[in-house]
Amino acid sequence: MEIQLWREILDPYVLAVDEMVVKFNHIINEYRNAGGYSPIEQVNGRVKTISSILEKAQKKNISLEDIEDKIDDIAGIRIICQFVEDINKVVDLIKSRNDMEIKSEKDYINNRKESGYRSYHMIVFYTIQTLRGPKTIKAEIQIRTLAMNFWATVEHSLQYKYKENMPAHIRERLLTASEAIIVLDQEMSSVRGEIMDAQNSFRIKANIVADILTNIQNLYKVANKREVVKIQTEFFKIYKEGDLAQLERFNKELDIISEGYRAQSLK
Repeated sequence: MEIQLWREILDPYVLAVDEMVVKFNHIINEYRNAGGYSPIEQVNGRVKTISSILEKAQKKNISLEDIEDKIDDIAGIRIICQFVEDINKVVDLIKSRNDMEIKSEKDYINNRKESGYRSYHMIVFYTIQTLRGPKTIKAEIQIRTLAMNFWATVEHSLQYKYKENMPAHIRERLLTASEAIIVLDQEMSSVRGEIMDAQNSFRIKANIVADILTNIQNLYKVANKREVVKIQTEFFKIYKEGDLAQLERFNKELDIISEGYRAQSLK
């Protein structure tokens, strides 16, 4: 098949992956902007290379004419979660969307593969708009924890190196490592509340500090420089103490001061 024909086939998949990554990242931002915890930690996507497509087609005895119909993962999205409990929430989020239609699901979390691989797979139909009109393509969404992703990345690299001939001792060590990953995820789940509280406090503090610094920067334009330096010094003192409640009070007081200067500038 000519390169130009491959581009015509794969370009819609590139567009679909780009759009889906943007949409899932927007979900993350919506949660965080609302001060909530996002079940999605990070998301990335890829379109299979031509060589990978040909290799899979050859392995499964698929003709080039049937590639789009019979290969479900030309477009791939990987969603990473912090905790196992988040995976079902992400699955429900995807099922509730009207721009993605579920074709099939495979739960390798509760039914892991013999190799030790764990992840939740969904094949979805997703429609994009092209110059020739709408086109519906299939995409595979993999949902897993950070720990599962680490294991899967290593295992994939070894599979690529050894193909179908991975040494038995390496398979055994991977399986042992997968057991350790299960324990790690369980331990992280046991302190999930504490971790979420700590992360939420960090985000709140970061937002408050950003607001304070923006106000101080704006005050330099309209207020007496000596007074602004005093405000800045007071901020650094409170910041070093690390007291979130004091930072919140300081931020509110600074908002009032800044609003006063803005009101004066409008007179």
